[in-house]
Amino acid sequence: MSVTVLPLAKSGHNALPRNEGMKLALDVIDDIRLNFPAAERRIAALPGRRSVKKDAQAAWLLKAITCIDLTTLSGDDTVARVERLCAKAKNPVRADLLEALGMADRRITTGAICVYHRFVATAVEALQGTDIPVAAVSTGFPAGLVPHDVKLREIEASVADGAREIDIVITREYALTQNWQALYDEMRDFRAACGDAHVKAILATGDLKTLRNVAKAAMVCMMAGADFIKTSTGKETTNATLLVTLAMLRMIRVYQSLTGFKVGFKPAGGISAAKDILNYQVLMKEELGREWLEPDLFRIGASSLLADIERQLEHHVTGRYSAFNRHPVG
Repeated sequence: MSVTVLPLAKSGHNALPRNEGMKLALDVIDDIRLNFPAAERRIAALPGRRSVKKDAQAAWLLKAITCIDLTTLSGDDTVARVERLCAKAKNPVRADLLEALGMADRRITTGAICVYHRFVATAVEALQGTDIPVAAVSTGFPAGLVPHDVKLREIEASVADGAREIDIVITREYALTQNWQALYDEMRDFRAACGDAHVKAILATGDLKTLRNVAKAAMVCMMAGADFIKTSTGKETTNATLLVTLAMLRMIRVYQSLTGFKVGFKPAGGISAAKDILNYQVLMKEELGREWLEPDLFRIGASSLLADIERQLEHHVTGRYSAFNRHPVG
């Protein structure tokens, strides 16, 4: 059996130019409108319009693995757990499955490892000799309510420990009260504190109440220099959904038309089934194009998703489903 896979990412992530941002354009923010019924119809029709099966499905799932930010953000995290997660990131699919798929000679890793600051140095050491970046959640994750100077110091500490990506959380109050200048200034400070590290802006869309708030907050963060916009911390009541994804992808498209910069997208929280990530991939390709299927522009915040993808690949190879405990993540 041999799978013709979508071309795997070139060596090294984050190869695209940084988003330098632009001046806050309140006229652009004020003009943002969303047709909610049309957006709902677009998402409802998505599963029926595209059906990815058999070898094609295996290929898309292998591509998804290269875009996963393999994550552990629990209160009981330990050095040993993070080390095991890093080992899985380096070899996310069992060797026998890759051989059966005709992919034994292809270098497949996850897109990144995502941890709290406490474990950045541990992950950097465990990933030495690879090009897998370490991402740190920061700025008082997940609520983002610590003092601003503490947020900046946390970013700087993670960068000093070797984090190449920083996932910040915005102050939701600014979006809820339409204080776009405050959100822009906050994001600019975060961008500056990151230095050369790429910055992903977590909007916590479940806390923002409306799609219009989501769209406007996404645009402000991109104007302030976010390299990625991300749906959720994974700790809100509602996390990533295809509906908020559509709103954010449309804003990425608008921002590209304004500046020429390509901003990445990261759904996170609640994405645990292989069949669900296929819908996200199709939506990315249809809305933004083929480039947004690569880890430079697409990341998936997940942990258990990898186990289900590996199960689906084993089913593709053997015709049988195996238990989750045969596919440990970390």
